[in-house]
Amino acid sequence: MSKVLVIDDEEDARSALQRRLQREGHEVTTTGGEHEALDLIKRSDTPYDVVLTDMLMEHPDSGLNILKAVVSRDLFTEVIVLTAYGNVANAVECMKHGAFDYVEKNLPGVDVYDLICLKVDQALEQRRSTTDTIRKLEQFRNKIEHG
Repeated sequence: MSKVLVIDDEEDARSALQRRLQREGHEVTTTGGEHEALDLIKRSDTPYDVVLTDMLMEHPDSGLNILKAVVSRDLFTEVIVLTAYGNVANAVECMKHGAFDYVEKNLPGVDVYDLICLKVDQALEQRRSTTDTIRKLEQFRNKIEHG
């Protein structure tokens, strides 16, 4: 079971995402703000597998601050930034800081919850692939050193 953190200041969006992701079999923790999210990220016994964060909460850089904190805690945690007001500059900035993806919540004709579930699955696959590669490299290095 994957461990997912959902951060959004809109209660309806947060609880809808939680219900949907739990139905998909994920262990989901939610919070409504940047400061509480930063505390959860820092205090968590094990890093989250995926973090979904709204871009704009208390201030315009809330999502970016969360992204930076997550990547500092665990480089392999995948972060998906959600926004109702997408723009290219924000998307580029998030991707430069290591976001897995940047998703607009208000895409006409798209079930955003289906899209987000797909993105979470893709992020989990990326995380698995990356950690498997690291594990194989460590095994190879150990063989070389002790072989």
